[in-house]
Amino acid sequence: MIEFSSVDFEHPNGVMALRGINLQIRTGEVTAIVGENGAGKTTLVKHTNGLLKPTHGKVSVFGVDTRKESVAHLSKRIGVIFQNPDHQLFSDSVENEIKFALTNFGFQEDVIANRLNWALNFFDLEKYRSTSPMLLSGGEKKRLCIASVLAWDPDVTILDEPTVGQDFVQKERLMNMIQMLVSQGKTVVIVSHDIEFIWPLQPRVVVMAGGKILADGRAEDIFRNEEILRKARLIKPQLLDLADGLRVKPAGAFPNVYDAKRWLIHRLKSE
Repeated sequence: MIEFSSVDFEHPNGVMALRGINLQIRTGEVTAIVGENGAGKTTLVKHTNGLLKPTHGKVSVFGVDTRKESVAHLSKRIGVIFQNPDHQLFSDSVENEIKFALTNFGFQEDVIANRLNWALNFFDLEKYRSTSPMLLSGGEKKRLCIASVLAWDPDVTILDEPTVGQDFVQKERLMNMIQMLVSQGKTVVIVSHDIEFIWPLQPRVVVMAGGKILADGRAEDIFRNEEILRKARLIKPQLLDLADGLRVKPAGAFPNVYDAKRWLIHRLKSE
């Protein structure tokens, strides 16, 4: 679906942000891209809808070279939620922010109304319908950005630091949304430092450092590799650390806190 072939990217100031990137993002999978600040994560995802073009190499999306297609056309199928909401929001009200892309993409009025209402309710934004996006909190702005993209139902959703400013309830809602998208055959890419949020999703994990891909594999394999964690300055997820530190080992790493709780209660009762 999305393929990077020997991609380099050099900023106008001469800084190399990507070096020799070879990566395939497959249909229907959740991929987490992790690494320290400056690793090249955001630069990489901006290549998926043509916002940035490779200096060398090629990025193909649905078989089309991104250098030969407009950002507007690519964006209908690939929705990118930026790390900084202020770089994405521009309308005079929350309602118009969500409706903008729906209108530009030519959806019928009844479809626009239905998707608008779904987005406002799902992301707890109904009470801000007529409010300027600039008056929202940081977390509310982030939810509005996600809502405005998901409203048009892209094939690929790319979330750059989606949990910034979100409380536990909103993180749970976001996780449920990601799982819903995957159940519908959608592709989700998450760029995040929030390892505790990523872990329960058990995604494919791509680790970046210095503009290169350092590792690519199963979440458990990646986060158990001490060398990779050290090079990328990552930490092991707490649930994985807990499983590894127990005297009696569980059958596998705990995917979420609920499974960990059930296992621990069972062990306590059996001793």
